[in-house]
Parts: sequence; structure tokens; C-alpha cells
Amino acid sequence: MDLMTALELTLRKSRAHGGVTRGLHESAKLIEKRVAQLCVLADDCNQPDYVKLVKALCADHNINLLTVPSAKTLGEWAGLCKIDSEGNARKVVGCSCVVIKDYGEETTALNIVKKHLESH
Repeated sequence: MDLMTALELTLRKSRAHGGVTRGLHESAKLIEKRVAQLCVLADDCNQPDYVKLVKALCADHNINLLTVPSAKTLGEWAGLCKIDSEGNARKVVGCSCVVIKDYGEETTALNIVKKHLESH
């Protein structure tokens, strides 16, 4: 299992346990409170100040930061979409920043993400 697949599964499991926060304002509040365990940022965010703020907050408060290539992908993983009858994501809304405050339960995907964070 690669890192992106593991991150997707970790985000979905965390979302099921109510541990995912989406958007800059809510994410910044959790990072400043030092409640955040992991921050995920989209590479294709078109606002450099947004990216700069999130990276600075994570660095100041020692929060792990991962990046994903697409905001649409991150939005889908964070639950900002409708699921049709066939199980496909529809009407996906992009999301540039997601914070995990509660992983939910230990899974192999979570262990892969944690090992990657420890090595980098």
C-alpha cells in the first residue's frame, strides 16, 4: 500500500470517528490549540499566503504536515462530495487544508502514515 492510499484510508476512518476538520479557519484554530495530530495540504492551492500560513503554523506548533497533489482529491477524501448509487463520488468540492484531530482506531494504513512521518 502506498502513502496516498494509506492517507486516504486514514482520513476516511478519522472522518467516521468525527476527527476531521476542513478549511483554513477551523484548521488554524485546532493547530493553535495544539489539538491537531496531522495536517494535510493540497499542492495546487492557488493562494500562496494560505500555504505560507498553514506551513508556518504547523512548523511553530510541531504539527506533522503532508501534501497531496489535488484539492479535489483531498475534498473527496475529507467527505466534501455526494456519493451516487454506484458508490462513485459526485459534485466533489475542493479542499486545500484538512486537519486530523482524532485518528479513530489503529489500522495498517495509519501505521504506514506514521512510519512515513517518523522517517521524514
